[in-house]
Amino acid sequence: MRSTLFRNALGCCAGLAMLCSCAPKKPEKRPNIIFIMTDDHTTRAMSCYDTSLVRTPNLDRLAREGMLFRNCFVTNAVCGPSRATILTGKYNHINGLTDNAKSFDSSQVIYPQLLHQAGYQTAMIGKWHLGSLPVGFDYYSILPNQGEYYQPSFIENGDTIPEQGYVTDVITDKAIRFLEHRNKQQPYLLIYQHKAPHRNWMPAIRDLGIYDSVTFPEPPNLLDDFSDRGRASKEQLMNISTDMWDAWDLKIAAADTLHAMEQRPAHRTFKDSKGDDYKQANNKAEDLHRFFQVYNRLTPAQKAQWNIAYAGRVAEYNRLKPKGADLVRWKYQQYMRDYLACVKAVDDNVGRLLKYLEETGELDNTIIVYTSDQGFFLGEHGFFDKRMMYEECYRMPLLVRYPPGIRPGSTSDAFAMNVDFAPTLLDYAGVPIPTDMQGKSLKPLLAGNGQAPAGWRTATYYHYYEYPSWHMVKRHYGIRTARYKLIHFYNDLDEWELYDLQQDPHEMKNQYGNPAYSQVTGSLKQQLLALQQQYKDTNPTEK
Repeated sequence: MRSTLFRNALGCCAGLAMLCSCAPKKPEKRPNIIFIMTDDHTTRAMSCYDTSLVRTPNLDRLAREGMLFRNCFVTNAVCGPSRATILTGKYNHINGLTDNAKSFDSSQVIYPQLLHQAGYQTAMIGKWHLGSLPVGFDYYSILPNQGEYYQPSFIENGDTIPEQGYVTDVITDKAIRFLEHRNKQQPYLLIYQHKAPHRNWMPAIRDLGIYDSVTFPEPPNLLDDFSDRGRASKEQLMNISTDMWDAWDLKIAAADTLHAMEQRPAHRTFKDSKGDDYKQANNKAEDLHRFFQVYNRLTPAQKAQWNIAYAGRVAEYNRLKPKGADLVRWKYQQYMRDYLACVKAVDDNVGRLLKYLEETGELDNTIIVYTSDQGFFLGEHGFFDKRMMYEECYRMPLLVRYPPGIRPGSTSDAFAMNVDFAPTLLDYAGVPIPTDMQGKSLKPLLAGNGQAPAGWRTATYYHYYEYPSWHMVKRHYGIRTARYKLIHFYNDLDEWELYDLQQDPHEMKNQYGNPAYSQVTGSLKQQLLALQQQYKDTNPTEK
């Protein structure tokens, strides 16, 4: 029944799109577009970028058969704001979604609407996370808010539909079903977005314990003491040592504790922690409650597999009772085992989608983009999460495959940003790019073997707003050039950080105030002001 309704809805909307006065009467063969985005997937966890942690053969295939960008950066390293920038081609002070507490203004023009008007059939499937429902799509099936890893519900064209299975698999099932039932007379845009590998890193049941025998290499600054940094670096709340939760993040709740939680009344709830309240990071009741909400979504058979899979971890923790640096190292290994198992499921499912496209003969006529909403800390500086303008979360993965226009195995070191994605896809579809979009089409880089054309940007601009809130990262803005990075933390402090990325790639020594860097600092401040004027962020401390 649902499949029939799905096909009818797509057919009706597709027919309306074909009749739209904006659509060309006899369009040329235009490329299909699949935009794949994960949540919190850092380049270090992709073997086409870095082979030290995990193998991702299907993502590697996209890089091998397309272009890999080494210097793609986010404008604001947190989920909702990055998504809003990607859709609008505008910075967050322009599109209005400066932090996750806000909702996206759906009256704004987004690139999928422009593609729809130009004759593309459009679908949005997976994680949306913008506080409002998608507008202007022929079909959408999105996770409510963050979504759930197991037995997830979806909001599908306005109706809430519960599904069985693991979220990464279910999202791919829906994406393939859309492709099967789409109008074959139209090109399409499929936005295919995963929850994984977002916190709290819940692997597919089939992948539980898959990396238990692996000892992952530690980042060189896992035990960073921030001795050469200021308050902003010290006062955040995303330390592996103190801010990971035992049950929710590390899965070391004992079986008897889980059983006790199951006996509690179903209406028992805890408020979400925000701002200073989040300093209660070791609130055991809230930790267990949040974990139990997910654990209780498992079937009895899945719970049995879960308990067997994590019994060894619980026993090891109770036996070792690690403390200090040993505890940080132990937590890091458990974090990597769960995070990378989530990445494995993403890679497997990208492979499923590629296989479908290959079997239907549509693979080479389809632009495939793979990215994440930002990078992520995997123990660097002792951190997990994102938000800060440090390299690990500022840098985004970006792979683009399109054989008719991109040389296989090519790379680009030119500066790209997520604000560029919308102009790029419009450019490839032959749709005029609105003059108020602030990004630049990456097509010249993609068509030119990664080489930057004359006049291409030589610096990137960043602005983070979400404070006080989760992880308590101070508000800041900054500029990055090929060699240097200058960051200004403001609101309850006035603090600057300057890094020489050539001499200090791990960003361990703040050079701000060092006389040897006085000319560099002055030049960067001038360039920073010019970028703020260019992007119309003229009151950066007032938002």
